Amino acid sequence: MINITFQGKYMTYLFSRTTLALAAGLSVLAGAGGVYAQAVSPVTMVNQFEATAGKFEGYRRSGAKGVCATGEFVGSDAARGLSAASVFSGNKVPVVARFSVGGANPQAPDNGKSQRNMALQFDLPNNEQWIQGNINAPVFGASTPQQLLDGLVARQPDPATKAPDAAKVKAFTDANPETLLQGRYFASQPVPASFGTVNYWGVHAYAFVNAAGARQFGKWVYEPVAGVVGLTDDEAKAKGANFLLTDLRERAKAGSLAFNLNLELAEPGDKLDNATVPLPAGRKKVTLGVLKITAVSDDSTGACVAINYNPMVMPKGIEASNDPMLAARAAPYVVSRGRRVIEGAKQ
Repeated sequence: MINITFQGKYMTYLFSRTTLALAAGLSVLAGAGGVYAQAVSPVTMVNQFEATAGKFEGYRRSGAKGVCATGEFVGSDAARGLSAASVFSGNKVPVVARFSVGGANPQAPDNGKSQRNMALQFDLPNNEQWIQGNINAPVFGASTPQQLLDGLVARQPDPATKAPDAAKVKAFTDANPETLLQGRYFASQPVPASFGTVNYWGVHAYAFVNAAGARQFGKWVYEPVAGVVGLTDDEAKAKGANFLLTDLRERAKAGSLAFNLNLELAEPGDKLDNATVPLPAGRKKVTLGVLKITAVSDDSTGACVAINYNPMVMPKGIEASNDPMLAARAAPYVVSRGRRVIEGAKQ
């Protein structure tokens, strides 16, 4: 049992192996100079998520509507040349996945042009893990924790109108135009036909370190083996608000859920510390391996329910960049997880 205190709020709860890995991630942050601690309180961040997006007890504060899945990953020869990480050994690596729709509402519609998430936990030898949070956009919605918080504050609904103040939103976006890039990307794309027919980006840069100690930075993207398939507006309307989970289960049973993990290789001068900036088009890609999703939970249970998908947990051979948003994700996940445990965690 581990005790954690956040701003006087004392919480005690049992930690699973995943939560222990999260705690290890926090230790990494502390050793790196406490990047997050110098920015925004994790309690303040989670409180603001609830104030802006709504509080749905027991559910994740982001990506509330989702389902657990399991699968396997096999690394490539090319990956082993880039990184000594055990995930690329060429052996089958078990994966616990979670597919979800963006937002805090567990009833979010599946047929909207909104975020889709594919979170992954690779369980590796010697108690190592690699945890990822991937989204269907090449960019994140903020470059720093403070910018993310300020955007949430600007969009907090007015108590009287129950809607955000348009003037506050405009003032924020005028001062922070890069925060509009993700939303514009979603608006430009069709509604995904399936969780299994859309690209998922890691959005943050990581260093891949090989056996000789050479580092290659890059950003990854999972590309569906079946190809990217979207819906027309009429098709999306006809599908209704709840088709994604059934579709995902059917595809898994048919053995047709697979993704190529491709790493876009950064070059000197590329921006690596800002998740609102993608790598330039045309960067060389290396296929690191193939992910296959082999089973999807029939209900709201599954191993993923207890997992915090903290992208600061990684094996030897993979290292985080100096992206402040990457480092900032660990601590709020602990706060959110603590609240979910107390409320009764739901899928």
